[in-house]
Amino acid sequence: MSLTETTAPVPDLDDDHDGPWWRDPEVLLPIGSGVAFLAGLICQWTGAPVAALVLFWVGLLLGAATFVPGALGDLFTRGRLGISLLMTISATGAVILGYVEEAAALAFLYSIAEALEDKAMDRARSGLRALLRLVPQTATVRRDGQDQTIPVPELAVGDVLLVAVGERVATDATVRVGRSSLDTSAITGESIPVEVGPGDAVSAGSINVSGVLELTATAAGTDNSLTTIVALVEQAQADKGARARLADRIARPLVPGVLILAVLVGVLGSVFGDPAVWITRALVVLVAASPCALAIGVPVTVVSAIGAASRFGIVIKSGAALERFGGVRRFAVDKTGTLTRNRPEVSRVLTAAGVSTEQVLDLAAAVERHSTHPLAAAISAARPQAPDADTVTETAGHGVQGQVAGRQVTVGSPRWLDAGALRTQVTELEGDGMTAVIVRVDDEPVGAIGVRDELRPEVPEVVAGLQDRGVGVTMLTGDNARTAAALGAQAGITDVRAELLPEDKARAVAELARTSPTAMIGDGINDAPALARADVGIAMGATGSDVAIESADIAFTGHDLRLIPLALDHARRARGIMNQNVVLSVLIIAILLPLAIFGVLGLAAVVLIHEIAEVVVILNGLRAARTRTPQSLG
Repeated sequence: MSLTETTAPVPDLDDDHDGPWWRDPEVLLPIGSGVAFLAGLICQWTGAPVAALVLFWVGLLLGAATFVPGALGDLFTRGRLGISLLMTISATGAVILGYVEEAAALAFLYSIAEALEDKAMDRARSGLRALLRLVPQTATVRRDGQDQTIPVPELAVGDVLLVAVGERVATDATVRVGRSSLDTSAITGESIPVEVGPGDAVSAGSINVSGVLELTATAAGTDNSLTTIVALVEQAQADKGARARLADRIARPLVPGVLILAVLVGVLGSVFGDPAVWITRALVVLVAASPCALAIGVPVTVVSAIGAASRFGIVIKSGAALERFGGVRRFAVDKTGTLTRNRPEVSRVLTAAGVSTEQVLDLAAAVERHSTHPLAAAISAARPQAPDADTVTETAGHGVQGQVAGRQVTVGSPRWLDAGALRTQVTELEGDGMTAVIVRVDDEPVGAIGVRDELRPEVPEVVAGLQDRGVGVTMLTGDNARTAAALGAQAGITDVRAELLPEDKARAVAELARTSPTAMIGDGINDAPALARADVGIAMGATGSDVAIESADIAFTGHDLRLIPLALDHARRARGIMNQNVVLSVLIIAILLPLAIFGVLGLAAVVLIHEIAEVVVILNGLRAARTRTPQSLG
């Protein structure tokens, strides 16, 4: 099944209030509540008690309208005792006891804190909206020989798209006619434009930089790689993460516990003292022990951090993955396609006496261009002007042979063809991590070609950066031990595990995870079991293997490994902010509760302190939305 077939529809973000704030009821009601409350205070101070009482009631009703209906709905339809219910009971009790001013203050402060949370979530979702804006509204297509402009949602697989210079690609496609450079920085985070030509794949949201392109759509306008990323981000925002669930677990018993405590304070206090005093204290206890900051601070942090990560090409599927990622102490990394380019290239050419490098490449490319083997493609690409070969035959697993200028040329593995005098040098090639190909003419070795899937240039820098952060790196590969060791040494990785089957990789990851939190990075189907077994699975390239992406917790939309240390720093910072909010929230409850029970603080003071703390944790959580993209990444 293709990636686009499993993609959820594009999330509808029209509900996010992007218009002026004065048109947003979620903001207007709390502001109206605050204005009425402040106006009531002014009337009270200027000797107009009746006007003040009316204004306090207005403020109370406006503020309560933002949370009381939801609290009662949760109670009667789902039997849920939530934080809003505590606020509702507290405000109602305050009114019964004649504290309309305090009830109005409670309603205003709680409603404004809830509005701030909503706005925080909207801000965190800005990365998602930015992704959606990468898709143009219209596209130019050629149908029935005529060029016409149609809405992007009407694009279908097989449509021929015309993309002029400066325009964005409307959906995933392949180049049909033309050559150009594509700016994919908004999608992948990679600053260097990508050269594309006929047959190359292009992603939705890319910007055409130079020449006009004629593309063939490989995905519908509403169901492509970019909408896949959007759906993953939306999924992440619905998952509040491990600490958010911890906050829920704390709040779940706390709410009925606080209700019981308040009843005990009111009843027992009334037995041994003034009922009015102890019922009032019971009311203050309800407010003091409300876990508002605990319930709000962590989700805001999680969503802010996930939304920010999406803006530089990192899609985190859940808050739980974000938290686990922040605690990672080891990375297990697949070699092919992750550490390497997954594009074999000719690295070295050995020649016999009297034979030039060009002659060896010409002979090899002449017969190899008839083969579909990846090594053949590398050799053919190294010498595109090679002569033609006749009567070419290929022996699977060994090599290929044919007639070039009347001479029999055979190209194949050293296990099949004798390298002759080049044997020692061929061994050295293989020791350097290359795959050797022997070239023989009329049964005489004339040269050998070393082909290697080259290491990505940023790998040594990334490995060193992770080690500086106290994170170990292990390379996992199905390649032979000598090639793996050579590439590992070049990358600066000492723990290299080679000749692994997919199940072997999964076992290796499980073994590493038993000693320290481990993340697995891969991009292929064979990496999926290991990605699933890791504490955090990371898929490189969100348009790569569907199975890898589905098995992973995090997807990088590009292949620039320098994003890994950046992402790790971002996750660690977010995790630190979550810890700060949890500690602050618990401390607020622990401090205010005894002060409320023993009457040190009154209702107004507790309301003010508690809601100020709530605003503080929200603002602290929003710090997780700040990101830093290194200049080297553009």
